Amino acid sequence: MIHQYRSNGYNIVMDVCSGAVHVVDDVTYDLIEEYAKVYEAINPDDEKKQRDLTKEEVDGIVSKLSSKYSTDDLKESLEEIEELISDGMLFAPDEYRNIIFEFKKRKTIVKALCLNISHDCNLACRYCFASEGEYNGERGLMSLEVGKAALDFLVANSGSRRNLEVDFFGGEPLMNWDVIKQVVEYGRSLEKTHDKQFRFTLTTNGVLLNDEIMEFANREFVNVVMSIDGRKEVNDHMRPFRGGQGSYDMILPKFEKFAESRNQDKYYVRGTFTHNNLDFSEDVLHLADLGFKQISVEPVVGGPEDQYSIKEEDLPKLLEQYDILAKEMVKRHKEGRGFNFFHFMIDLNQGPCVVKRLAGCGVGTEYLAVTPWGDLYPCHQFVGNEDFAIGNVFDGVTNTELRDEFKLCNVYARDKCKNCFARFYCSGGCSANSYKFHDTITDVYEVGCELERKRVECAIMIKAAMAEEKEN
Repeated sequence: MIHQYRSNGYNIVMDVCSGAVHVVDDVTYDLIEEYAKVYEAINPDDEKKQRDLTKEEVDGIVSKLSSKYSTDDLKESLEEIEELISDGMLFAPDEYRNIIFEFKKRKTIVKALCLNISHDCNLACRYCFASEGEYNGERGLMSLEVGKAALDFLVANSGSRRNLEVDFFGGEPLMNWDVIKQVVEYGRSLEKTHDKQFRFTLTTNGVLLNDEIMEFANREFVNVVMSIDGRKEVNDHMRPFRGGQGSYDMILPKFEKFAESRNQDKYYVRGTFTHNNLDFSEDVLHLADLGFKQISVEPVVGGPEDQYSIKEEDLPKLLEQYDILAKEMVKRHKEGRGFNFFHFMIDLNQGPCVVKRLAGCGVGTEYLAVTPWGDLYPCHQFVGNEDFAIGNVFDGVTNTELRDEFKLCNVYARDKCKNCFARFYCSGGCSANSYKFHDTITDVYEVGCELERKRVECAIMIKAAMAEEKEN
C-alpha cells in the first residue's frame, strides 16, 4: 500500500507496510502514482503472493506521462522505482498480517501501571473525563499499603521484563505527595532484590508544586507532564479553580522553573484544545515562545452534548492548523529556535516494535490503572465503569475474559484501519475512545483518525526538511 502527498514543497511517498518513506522529484512522484493505480489493482490486499507488472502495463504507464516528461527522465525514474520494489521498500507485502495469529497467543505480562494516587483535584477543568478527580465515584487518596501492593503486583506479573513504568496520576497526584514519596522509596527497595528498574513519572496541574517536589522529581522521575492549555485566556476558561478563578498565573512560573531545572528535557507541558480554540497552533507557539522545548497539545474527546467537543465541521480548520504548526516548526528549527511537539515525533529509522505497531499502548494487558482502593482497570479512562473492572492489586487479574478481549485488540481487529496509511503509527487508536463513541473497544474514533493522519503527514514532512538541512 502506498500513500502519496505534497507538503511544504516536498513530494512524499510512504510505503505503508515496510515503513519506508521517500522524498522524490516530480517525475518519480507522478510515475509512482500511475504505477500504484495498476499495481494495487492487481495486488489489492498487500499479500505476499503479489505479481509484478508486465512490460505492457509498464509501457502503458510511461506512455501516459510521455507528454509531460522526457523519455530519459521517465526511464531513469522507472529504474529507481523497480529497484525500490526489489529491495522491499515500495509496494511491500504486509508481513505483520502473517504473524498476527501467533501475536494473539503471546503470554501477557504487565509492564506499566497508572496509579490513580488521588481521586481528588484542586481544579475544576471543564473537560475532565475524571469528573474533577472523582471518576464518577467517591473522593479518596491511595494508602501506602495499596501503593506497595501495586508495585508488588507489577513485579510479580512482569515476567523477565526489567524496566517497569509507574505513572502517578489523578485527580491531582500532588494532593497525596507523602504517599508518592513513600511508594517511590519502596520501589527502589525492590529493584536489586528482583532485578527490576522502576521508571517513575508524574502528571500534575502544578497548583501544589514547590521546590521540594521539584528536587525530588528531578532525582526520581524520568518524565514529568505539566498540564497547561496554552494562552492565558484559553487555559483559564477550561482549567479554573472551583471558585471560577483561572489557574494560569499561579502555575506558569512554577512550570517555567520546573522545565529549566530539568534542562528543558524529560518533561512535557501538556495542553488540550477544544472547539473553543480551533486556532490551537497559537497555543503551541505561545508555549514555545515562553521557552518550553517539550510540548504536547492534544484534541479534547467529548460527547456530542459537550459544547467544547471537536465537531466534524471543525476538521478543515484543525488540519490547516497542523500544517501551519509544522511549517513554523521547520522555520524555527532553521533559525535555532526549535522545539519538540509530541504528535510530530516519529522515528523513521527504528520506530516502535512490532507489538507497539499492532496493539498500541497495551491497554488491558501490559498497561493497567489502579484506583486508590487497589482496583484494576484496563486504563485510567475506564476507571469508574464497573463493566471494565479487571481485578485488584491484592488478588491480581481476576477477570481474565476481559483481559483476553483486550489482548485481541490490534490494528487488524478494526475494519476501518484496513485501508488507512497511518495504521502502523497509531496502532488502531484508543480503545477507550472507541468505546465512548461505539460501545466497543474494536472500532475507531473517526474524528481522531482524521487528525492522526494529518499529524503523521506533518511529522514526516518535518523529517524530510531536517534531512534536507543535514545534506546541505
